[in-house]
Amino acid sequence: MTQSIIEIGPLQLSLCLGFVLLAGVTSFKYNLGLGRDLFIGTIRTFAQLFLMGYVLKFVFSANISWLVLLIFTGMVTAAVHIIRGRVSEKAIPFVIPTFLSMIVTYSLVTMLVTGVIVGAKPWWTPQYFIPLAGMIVGNSMTAISICLDRLFSDLKTRREEVEMKLALGADYREASQDILRNAIKAGMIPSINSLMAVGLVSLPGMMTGQILSGTDPLIAIRYQIVVMLMLVASTSLGTLIVSGLVRRRCFSAAQRLLLR
Repeated sequence: MTQSIIEIGPLQLSLCLGFVLLAGVTSFKYNLGLGRDLFIGTIRTFAQLFLMGYVLKFVFSANISWLVLLIFTGMVTAAVHIIRGRVSEKAIPFVIPTFLSMIVTYSLVTMLVTGVIVGAKPWWTPQYFIPLAGMIVGNSMTAISICLDRLFSDLKTRREEVEMKLALGADYREASQDILRNAIKAGMIPSINSLMAVGLVSLPGMMTGQILSGTDPLIAIRYQIVVMLMLVASTSLGTLIVSGLVRRRCFSAAQRLLLR
């Protein structure tokens, strides 16, 4: 028998602030200097999620394709902005190839999942497309950040090795193949770890949300399996395409490594 949804009101939300207060006390006691970040992060969490809630409520009721795709583009833009902040390398222009790769790859993956696997009609149905696209972009953002950071750092630390291979006649692909492979692997490890732990260590957010809303756990499990496999594929494609495009920009037309 399906139970009615228990609503969370303002009082319950205010009680949750106690968790943040506990973290703030810990930061203060051990002089971690995280008080300001905790305060700003909490304010942003409330503001951003409530704003997104009202936006999604409007989008769901409007059910307009271009509006759904506009929100998806906004998600990717925000993700690329965060990636740019996390990756310390500024000499190599990686923002545009990252944005274009994420837009093309993740829109295709999301369309495949919503339109073919889930069977939503039309494929851009906002109740399916936006949440699934958000999970893809969010997880891939972390993977691409790790991948690019590893790529740039290894090209710098192994600079002499790369330049020696170039001097011996190798092109940029051959000289940096191991570095690219390690960077892609580093970006994919978190998703693979999630595959190993799901169901035993953790119940992921989508599955938990569906169960809390009264959905049959077996139905929620099927959706979660789709999501987990979708995330592995998207992080794999994202890290592979982005790192491949960005690696090319690390070398000049004369096959010289540009990173310093």
